[in-house]
Amino acid sequence: MAGSITGAAGQPALTPSSSKAALPSNYITNFDFLNQYLPDTYEKEFERYGNRSISAFLRMVGAEMPTNSDLIKWEEQGRLHTKFQGVLPTTIVAGRDTATLTFTADHNLRVGQTIFISDETAASTKSNKAIIDTIPSTTTVTVAFYEAAGLATGITTTTALTVFVYGSEFNKGASGMSGSLEADPVIKDNKPIIIKDKYVVSGSDMAQIGWVEVTSENGASGYLWYIKSEHETRLRFDDYLEMAMIEGVPAAAG
Repeated sequence: MAGSITGAAGQPALTPSSSKAALPSNYITNFDFLNQYLPDTYEKEFERYGNRSISAFLRMVGAEMPTNSDLIKWEEQGRLHTKFQGVLPTTIVAGRDTATLTFTADHNLRVGQTIFISDETAASTKSNKAIIDTIPSTTTVTVAFYEAAGLATGITTTTALTVFVYGSEFNKGASGMSGSLEADPVIKDNKPIIIKDKYVVSGSDMAQIGWVEVTSENGASGYLWYIKSEHETRLRFDDYLEMAMIEGVPAAAG
């Protein structure tokens, strides 16, 4: 049911009919006539990028990737900032000036790095800033707190903490940073899927159309027509396309 589009390249325009005649040249495939005839007013109302869908945003930022293969592979870079969750303060030294933090797996922290420590409880505001003093093992570090009171009151050896590195600090004349961090690229793969939808119109449905009276930029006035269900089928297909990219999962074996 796509109508004929006329006009210069990049500036499509439908030709309105002087009478209410359902012609291919005045059919609105995408019921967005405001953008057709009042582009200046449309941009003044709000700044618009694409059709406000995820696919339109990807198209605007150039993040679309064409493919004709049944398998797509790409590489993603890991986090720039080191972050750990589920960390436990297993040893809290008397006076609460230092503590030993235990991680659920091997960490990549180094002596001299400054870290931000916070309680993972959603409603909690308890936090500390500390510097890594020693590294007893690959799963533990000993830290010295910047706060005079030491570890925040209320944090115990069973409190799960979030730890991330925000910098480093060394005394004047101290040796440089020990060790280094290497990039840890992650190779991922995906496969395309085929989605379909369909809209069927019968002869009797052609009487149930909507009319829009417009005045084009060249002064011609007339009527454009559209079928609401056909337009919504297109919108529904675009929505399915986006949701399939977000919610789709590979089928498990068996």
